[in-house]
Amino acid sequence: MNRQIDQVWARILDYIKKEVNGNSYATWFRPIKPSKIEENVLTIQVPSQFFYEWLETHHGNVMNRAIKHVLGANGGLVYSVIMDSSTQSVRLPSMKKESVKAAVQSNLSERFTFNSYVEGDCNKFAKAASISVGKSPGGTTFNPLLIYGGVGLGKTHLIQAIGNMAIQNGAVKRVLYADSERFTMDFINSIQKNKTTEFSGLYRTVDLLIVDDIQFFSNKERTQEEFFHTFNALHNKGKQIVLSSDRPPKELNGIEERLISRFQWGLVVDIQLPDFETRQAILQKKAEENGLELPGEIFEFIATNITSNIRELEGALIRLLAYSSLNGEDITLDLAKRLLKDVCLPQMKAISIEFIQKTTADYFNFPDDMMRAKTRKKEIAQARQIAMYLSKILTDSSLKTIGLHFGGRDHSTVIHAISTIENMMTADTKIRDKVDGIKNKIEIAQL
Repeated sequence: MNRQIDQVWARILDYIKKEVNGNSYATWFRPIKPSKIEENVLTIQVPSQFFYEWLETHHGNVMNRAIKHVLGANGGLVYSVIMDSSTQSVRLPSMKKESVKAAVQSNLSERFTFNSYVEGDCNKFAKAASISVGKSPGGTTFNPLLIYGGVGLGKTHLIQAIGNMAIQNGAVKRVLYADSERFTMDFINSIQKNKTTEFSGLYRTVDLLIVDDIQFFSNKERTQEEFFHTFNALHNKGKQIVLSSDRPPKELNGIEERLISRFQWGLVVDIQLPDFETRQAILQKKAEENGLELPGEIFEFIATNITSNIRELEGALIRLLAYSSLNGEDITLDLAKRLLKDVCLPQMKAISIEFIQKTTADYFNFPDDMMRAKTRKKEIAQARQIAMYLSKILTDSSLKTIGLHFGGRDHSTVIHAISTIENMMTADTKIRDKVDGIKNKIEIAQL
């Protein structure tokens, strides 16, 4: 029986791998353990209630499709949630028939809405144009609407939100979302199976066609030919076309000029890198969606360190949430620094012993040359020991090198200083707070 369960679960995972990105798969599917199959219902064990709720909210549809794909139309899924030392089984609600039908027709994800999209100066124009199209697809001059920008800036969210709004307000009957690879593969399969008429019938009879990442049409001559005719057929009938790309049309290499010309018929708008405030707002929104209250310094730390795209921002927060859920550990700034060091620390400048000395001296309000002086005045001696301790944990310097920077003191003095501060931090919370405060000032200043 165990072998049968493992085989079924392996097939389900194979299906899921094709539907989700690598980070999501590693975070949310690898920890799952299949436990039993009874009457075509698979029971899987997940580590916590939070894990179950996140999985159902964000990946429930793909789980349901995978179950139906492997176990058939009558297949079912039950979560066994670990709650402290016991477990609780939760039956995954079946998708309504109309929801399944809509998913098959549109390929849209219900979580991509305008309400869940955080607006900032970087995307305000693109969002306004998208809402206009969502309210009246085919009824504006924005046809086609092409949104371009770098990887992970929210293009897919916006263009799918258009489709979801159009469906919800009844503006269209048929919506189809596909990325360029999906369009290409559907076209290739239709040629292989001699079903090009069915392919044309699928893509040319919709009221709203949304195609993601059109830059990947590059150098695919037959695919571009087919998309050219699909574009013309829809546009001539007044149907709405929405496209996304990683660059403006004029910079799309390997794309025919006649297509580039058509891409510019309507409105071309870009999404730029989010500013610091928008990055913080995105993180706060994501936390609120999951019912979590986190210290502001967590959002500030992540937003300061991750600037390239929204996907990495959300990925960092998801990693923290998953770790906290699986290990029962509160999310703190120290945990964030430790867990996200691979994405954050590479952006930090090298910390010098001189900078540590200056920051520590400034904290205690005396000149930094006192760090190297021979004085044994208590407050200066303690500050010097703290600076030695921080030099050890924040730099790669040897004990001998650290000693030389502190007035030529030997390595045994440095060892004594480090040991003294470690013991004091354990015994006295005020000392620990002082050291942590100086450490945070040093790290933030180096970002």
